[in-house]
Amino acid sequence: MALVEIRDVRKSFGQVEVLKGVSLDVAEGEIVTIIGRSGSGKSTLLRCINALETVNSGTITVEGRRVSAGMANLRQFRQRVGIVFQAFNLFPHLSVEKNITLAPLLTKKIGKSQARALAQDVLGRVGLSDKIDAWPEQLSGGQQQRVAIARCLAMAPHLMLFDEVTSALDPELVGEVLKVMEDMARQGMTMVLVTHEMGFARNVANKIVFMHQGKVWEEGPPEKLFAAPQTPELRSFINSVK
Repeated sequence: MALVEIRDVRKSFGQVEVLKGVSLDVAEGEIVTIIGRSGSGKSTLLRCINALETVNSGTITVEGRRVSAGMANLRQFRQRVGIVFQAFNLFPHLSVEKNITLAPLLTKKIGKSQARALAQDVLGRVGLSDKIDAWPEQLSGGQQQRVAIARCLAMAPHLMLFDEVTSALDPELVGEVLKVMEDMARQGMTMVLVTHEMGFARNVANKIVFMHQGKVWEEGPPEKLFAAPQTPELRSFINSVK
């Protein structure tokens, strides 16, 4: 059984149907990169996987549990399915340590010394051990995004979702965030990413999903999709992002 199973999912906002019968599987340990033009439904699909949006029809299951906004133990579900957004969403009035440990302290009832050790551990994984006592305003955009990733890692998720996490960064800061994600991939984290970083998609992903007009238009391993796109829509997209 796949870790994530998406079957014929449809999602509308008012009269606009954004997802038009999307089906997709994500295996445990797989790195799936979703590509496509703006408005193709990529970010909406991620938000549906994490129950931030409710589907109109179809089903999404994660670890065998059907996902919905009204599901039992929604908070515990979201601990296992972390999501990192384009905006860093750090609390500006809290230190890096407090940003990371707020959720574990509330949900896992761990002590303060254990929480600080946890913060040090996850900051080490994103290369920011020396920033534990810093404030968000003292960090670059790339560093803030790495803290946002560390905050998710502190909850020990089984699945990580990334929604355009480098698109708000200056070009020179993108590489440091992608390196963290590459390290996570090597360590076996299951990840689904919406990204315009084609180099990352080619080199790290196990599977590329090209979305177009609210549908999965093509999917397959990077070497297949980039070398021999089967549709003019994917061919045009690849040419536009080279």
